[in-house]
Amino acid sequence: MFSKSKINEPGNKTPEQAATPSQPAAATTPAPSYSAAPAVKPKPPASVLSSDLHITGNIRTSGDVQIEGQVDGDIRAHLLIIGEGATVRGELIADDIVINGRIVGRVRGLKVRLTSTARVEGDIIHKTIAIESGAHFEGSVQRHEDPITGESKQKALAKPVDDQGV
Repeated sequence: MFSKSKINEPGNKTPEQAATPSQPAAATTPAPSYSAAPAVKPKPPASVLSSDLHITGNIRTSGDVQIEGQVDGDIRAHLLIIGEGATVRGELIADDIVINGRIVGRVRGLKVRLTSTARVEGDIIHKTIAIESGAHFEGSVQRHEDPITGESKQKALAKPVDDQGV
């Protein structure tokens, strides 16, 4: 039933192959492609904490986070989005912060945006800020060159004073 045939072995041709001229190996083997641009990894989507989730504790990531539930603790992220139904009791620290919900605590970010549904009770330390009409805010606002570490523009420009007061 099964027999070993020399037709499929390397170097032997079937009758159909013998009748057609052979093509060079380079034409059938694809050439390796070398790209000058480095491979770019796609950015992972934001982590979403759903509306039925209640977290007690701190959250820290170098990625993006969207909060829809309730967090009792500090949050540190690259991009932080607080959903309309979300409540956070703690400090927010991020490069970019968009607040649609309720915050009770300090907010520190390079770019901070309070939408019309935002409710913030606490201080905001920012480099740039946008507050939409209808947002509720109780606290103080301070502009800093680097709000993440807390160094203000005044401190960065201040001249060091020696022990003599000169």
